[in-house]
Amino acid sequence: MVHSKAETVPAYFAELPAGRRRELAVVRAEMRRNLPPGYEETMQSGMIAYVVPLSRYPDTYNGAPLMYAALAAQKNHSAVYLHSIYSDPDARDWFTAEYKKTGKPMDIGKSCVRFGSLDDLPLDLIGRAIARTPVDRYVALRERARGAGGPSPRR
Repeated sequence: MVHSKAETVPAYFAELPAGRRRELAVVRAEMRRNLPPGYEETMQSGMIAYVVPLSRYPDTYNGAPLMYAALAAQKNHSAVYLHSIYSDPDARDWFTAEYKKTGKPMDIGKSCVRFGSLDDLPLDLIGRAIARTPVDRYVALRERARGAGGPSPRR
């Protein structure tokens, strides 16, 4: 699955093959267990997303809640998206150093951590990365990026 049209998390899981469903359920549980207060789980951009609700931060460039993290099954792998490591160079350096310590194969992009199976994913590190950035800090990072030429809000 590359892009889901599911409108709810249960509907998203229902679309997945059984093996992928089990793996993503484990990752989702870790993400939810470590999610700081204030973020909400929803579907966004065809993925399970953890967002800053519009009631907390309505001034986004696209009118959608500000995405903090996401989880998705792609065609040949699954991915965790950690927007905090994209937004914060210190978080990126910390995450990369901690990932290397795990000895697991590192397949990361700007914000995505790709994995073929749960054995390839440092699940504890994903949990620690999720827990690391409270909502207020993430909003401040977004505001700083906007002031430095990041996307401007939709008018």
